[in-house]
Amino acid sequence: IAGVSALSESEHSPAGSAGVAELVSAMVGGWNAQLVVEAPEVSAPDSATMSLALAAAAGRTGGRYARVLPDEDADRAMAELEGVDFLVVDARRRDGAAVLAAARPGPRGMVVVRHGDGRRPGTKALEASMAAGTRVVRSVYLPIDKGVEVLHVGVGKGPSIQGRRSPRGSNRWIR
Repeated sequence: IAGVSALSESEHSPAGSAGVAELVSAMVGGWNAQLVVEAPEVSAPDSATMSLALAAAAGRTGGRYARVLPDEDADRAMAELEGVDFLVVDARRRDGAAVLAAARPGPRGMVVVRHGDGRRPGTKALEASMAAGTRVVRSVYLPIDKGVEVLHVGVGKGPSIQGRRSPRGSNRWIR
């Protein structure tokens, strides 16, 4: 990754950022994501760790990896990325809501991971930013490092919205 300088241990928490990056990259593999998009805050010290982990995970799934940098026009950059399977947004970005609103999910929907600010705003704030025709199917907050919010965003009336039910009527998510 061009323009990323080495950081001393005192500038970031290597264990925390590496743990979040490892979790998110494993999720990319589990989702078998074919288009992984990251919207990093490049001034954040853990930005390079997440970027490297996502690029490696996309390579493992045979997918593509793209970064939408803060100095770019988020709408224009995201318009070129059709069928996003996995979107990782650094909560410290000022235009994070614009990135989410401009994301064009694939037919299975997409997974959105928001990390980095240490707050738990809830999914209502993220839902307000999403594009028309999408909605949150599932969401979870994980108290890892500064906090990680994970959403499954569904589209239309396909299987990503309706969910798969077992014959007994209970869903397949573990609580």
